[in-house]
Amino acid sequence: MSWETMQPLLYNNSLDTLFMVWWSTFYAVVVGVPLGLLLILTDRGGLLQNVVVNKVVGAIVNIGRSFPFLILMVVLIPFTRFLVGTSIGPSGAVVPLAIASIPFFARLVEAAVREVDHGLVEAVQSMGGGTWTVVFKVLLPQALPALVAAVTTTVITLIGYSAIAGAVGGGGLGNLAYTYGFQQYETRLMVVTVVLLILLVTVVQLLGDLVVKRLAGRGSRSSGSVRVGLRRPRTVQPVQTVQTAQAAPATATEEPATALTKTS
Repeated sequence: MSWETMQPLLYNNSLDTLFMVWWSTFYAVVVGVPLGLLLILTDRGGLLQNVVVNKVVGAIVNIGRSFPFLILMVVLIPFTRFLVGTSIGPSGAVVPLAIASIPFFARLVEAAVREVDHGLVEAVQSMGGGTWTVVFKVLLPQALPALVAAVTTTVITLIGYSAIAGAVGGGGLGNLAYTYGFQQYETRLMVVTVVLLILLVTVVQLLGDLVVKRLAGRGSRSSGSVRVGLRRPRTVQPVQTVQTAQAAPATATEEPATALTKTS
């Protein structure tokens, strides 16, 4: 196969892969962040402690993570057809990709938020901050570098899942590699497809690492204080008091010296 023939195939299927990864990542973040926060807040000792809710949500997340992706795609075919009208193509692959990535990302969010220093949470609560103040002013900002790393890991995982989805009719680079590279023995096209997937994963990882380093550096510079939108009490300056107390005996000792000078 010539390069002129491969070029439009690679371009169109790369766009299909980006489409699947983008929308599945979007749904994973939109649903996974609240789900991960719910696991943290309802855990023992959490701000919204509820053991029953925590166990139920944790069980659902574990069940979702236990399915191999290929089996999950097959199980979700009726639901995918009901939701988007088809179970093949990029649109049909987004549904199982999103459902597979949501519990995976939720556990990453839980692990990231759990690493936040509990002393900051107690400090905000002592200043009158409620549950949502703690969530939006402490937990999410302090866990932001770890959350970005979690998104990076999820995107890379979804790139691999999209290749699997393409092999069973989902479109994208996986479909191209399977249809032309495997079934028609187009070795050159297979090699180029693999190189594109490697480049895509590398670019995503480099960008994710760069953003994490920027956020971590900014967080370390501003970690001295947590702004929660509450008024701080005025601080007393004890230095002036000490200086006044030290100055008072000095004036008292000067008076006898002055009196002796006059008598002499």
